[in-house]
Amino acid sequence: MIYPWHQQQWQQLSSTRQNHPNAWLFIGKENTGKTAFAYHTAQALLCEQNPESGEPCQTCPSCHLFNQSSHPDFYLLTPEMPEDGAIGRKLLQIKIDAVRNILDNVHLTSVRGGKRIILIAPAESMNPQAANALLKILEEPPADVVFLLVCHSRDKLLPTIKSRCRQMLLPAPSRAEALAYLHEHNTENAEELLAFHAGAPLFQATPEADKLRTELLSLLSSPRLLAILDYAATFDKSKLPLAIFLDWMHKWLLDLGLSQQNTQPLYYPAYRDALSQTAKRTDKLQLFALTQRLNKLNPYGYHTLSVKIQLEDILIEYLHFWQNK
Repeated sequence: MIYPWHQQQWQQLSSTRQNHPNAWLFIGKENTGKTAFAYHTAQALLCEQNPESGEPCQTCPSCHLFNQSSHPDFYLLTPEMPEDGAIGRKLLQIKIDAVRNILDNVHLTSVRGGKRIILIAPAESMNPQAANALLKILEEPPADVVFLLVCHSRDKLLPTIKSRCRQMLLPAPSRAEALAYLHEHNTENAEELLAFHAGAPLFQATPEADKLRTELLSLLSSPRLLAILDYAATFDKSKLPLAIFLDWMHKWLLDLGLSQQNTQPLYYPAYRDALSQTAKRTDKLQLFALTQRLNKLNPYGYHTLSVKIQLEDILIEYLHFWQNK
């Protein structure tokens, strides 16, 4: 399906159906419909009726097979999930064996006699070996093979891969469009969650993480040493990666910086008063130093280091920051 806020981009892509590139790179904010756009593009390219509208007909054998997730000429590359399904603190990646298995097939004859489509989502989750293997095939792509890459963070993708794709920016919806979508799907706390997810309405429901985040925000509004130690232990038991906590903290500190400038918070508007009170009692240089500390930890967001100890250290430093020491 194509979400309403991507109709213009779909019309633009449809106009190239007679002269399409060998590789598309769809770029944009996460949870805004890029992967759905790529699936729709794949089905349209595989459709055997090839209607003038560029839309898949939904009635031909290829469309039927695609809707049943069994089209023999459609290949999907996504991060490898653990066999037990427990992600925990692992960084999910697309590995080289998965890329090789698919690339071995692209030189074969198409089963349905048409195109072969390879969809990679998200493309930046390929590890270096997998990315280099893909690059080799992009340099000399086989005939009638189309690569569709979905990317949430363009900077994390190899420049040589980006240069071999036709790039299309798929914008996020406006706030009104996003809220309308959430209200249509009966999402509770729609405005608060939309702000936290930076205007991206297709986020997955995570009630356990939401509860932990709410507890953290209450703690940040009025930190206490014993409460910090208790929270670090509770978060550690959840088996969430450090990257999740760092994201929550980064957003709080950014909103805090905005409050120091008498600007409305972006991510936590419901905590405007608490942010304002904290902003009045803290120093800008201390805020910058704490933000830099989080930045240094970002590369270790999915590391095996002790999450509990890291949380205690960060939150105690925040306590000193909050006390203006």
